[in-house]
Amino acid sequence: MSGGPLIVQSDKTLLLEIDHPDAQACRMAIAPFAELERSPEHVHTYRLTPLGLWNARAAGHDAEGVVDALIKYSRYPVPHALLVDVAETMDRYGRLQLANDPAHGLVLRALDRVVLVEVAKSKKLAGMLGNRIDDDTIAVHPSERGRLKQALLKLGWPAEDLAGYVDGEAHPIELAEAGKDGGRPWTLRSYQREAVEAFWAGGSGVVVLPCGAGKTLVGAAAMAEAKATTLILVTNTVAGRQWKRELIARTSLTEEEIGEYSGERKEIRPVTIATYQVLTSRRGGAFTHLDLFGARDWGLVVYDEVHLLPAPIFRFTADLQARRRLGLTATLVREDGREGDVFSLIGPKRYDAPWKDIESQGWIAPAECVEVRVTLTDAERMAYATAEAEERYRMAATARTKLPVVRALLDRHPDEQTLVIGAYIDQLHQLGEYLDAPIVQGSTTNRERERLFDAFRTGEIRTLVISKVGNFSIDLPEAAVAIQVSGTFGSRQEEAQRLGRVLRPKADGRQAHFYTVVSRDTIDTEYAAHRQRFLAEQGYAYTIVDADDVLGPPLPTVD
Repeated sequence: MSGGPLIVQSDKTLLLEIDHPDAQACRMAIAPFAELERSPEHVHTYRLTPLGLWNARAAGHDAEGVVDALIKYSRYPVPHALLVDVAETMDRYGRLQLANDPAHGLVLRALDRVVLVEVAKSKKLAGMLGNRIDDDTIAVHPSERGRLKQALLKLGWPAEDLAGYVDGEAHPIELAEAGKDGGRPWTLRSYQREAVEAFWAGGSGVVVLPCGAGKTLVGAAAMAEAKATTLILVTNTVAGRQWKRELIARTSLTEEEIGEYSGERKEIRPVTIATYQVLTSRRGGAFTHLDLFGARDWGLVVYDEVHLLPAPIFRFTADLQARRRLGLTATLVREDGREGDVFSLIGPKRYDAPWKDIESQGWIAPAECVEVRVTLTDAERMAYATAEAEERYRMAATARTKLPVVRALLDRHPDEQTLVIGAYIDQLHQLGEYLDAPIVQGSTTNRERERLFDAFRTGEIRTLVISKVGNFSIDLPEAAVAIQVSGTFGSRQEEAQRLGRVLRPKADGRQAHFYTVVSRDTIDTEYAAHRQRFLAEQGYAYTIVDADDVLGPPLPTVD
């Protein structure tokens, strides 16, 4: 792109080039409403979408501040028409409101009567709206609250949900900041407290914090605010048990008050932790565990790793709009493009703390990110060149030439706890054998996973080879080095989760190291650049080095 900003008409996306000497200040100003598209050297291209602008509006940013940031940081003069378009797009949020009317219950109310007339005629809202109460108000059946918000977002008129929430079944929950069972006193960090306050003021929505920044504590503090029965949805059983341990240590809750609802146990208690997997499991084509959503009068539903929320959970959540909903994530990026459903059904982004800002406060470890480029052997290059297009990424990502590079990187950090992370099981088994290291993959039992993770935490195991299960909530505070050998194509959310595995602060203040081993002159390099985009937005710059600089001559060969 050259010459100035560009509108991509197909998805109403504004691409804006930024060239500013203070890159961190620029990111801080632009990130609340735009997503980094690419970052070659010092010129950054940001993507502005209506959803990003509406998220900013819901989080309290106004159009004037957004326009000022665009004018200040844009590499080229921003056409006035584009600034007007940005302001008018933001103004669309909240011109329709969902509210509770004392006489008529749930209603759709308009601050702009013409907009109400427009949407009421849409076939997309058929069956969702009831009788017209007056010129500015239409009745809505309570069961359609979520689906109506989804439909209005797609029509370009996102409704502000002011209809409130039921309290749910009361249950006493307090934070145990004074320490519990002989534990040390602690306190919520300032950004955690701000996140809870922003969530509670909005009623429902998403809190975005980097891995290692204590999202579980934000969830615990929200529970202490609600003082009600709580349903917590997590990615897997190991993550659920970590939540349980943290809640027992950091709140007044006891083990007897917290139930596990997984493939192994079916406990329903005042606080119940359920896995996405069991809730989306089917028998005879039917979801067999949906009763959990109505098993208690839940006052709060917490969605851990909301960016990984399976599609069926969105459908269930559409019926939970009267319950307070808290989404926790390190990134709102969804590779399936369903960010709009998170916005509509979980709620808008309520709080977002830049990773580098939290790092500067000492709450997450500083990180060095390095991309190591490997040159394939002649045989590997020929095999790649003659392969079918759909096979090329796998071949490049799993090239055996990467193995000695991984070993050399491990030799650079002989005393560090290291995770070797990949996406292909065959490759991980090769690495496990080559490095004489244990493997954690999807088929590893929960008991064996927990045994290996415990051994890793204590230092009994220095190196773990881990599959995509490492993308999810795993509390390994001593991991200081991550070596990524293959990924899920260009997944930015995956890159964020993997870096997050090593960002937890180290007791001695050590730096974290994140390596990506990439095959040169292949699609592997292109996908790596795409994955790194999110981290560049957070302020992490990748250094690119050649494999020879890591290995030293001559290049080892692998049979």
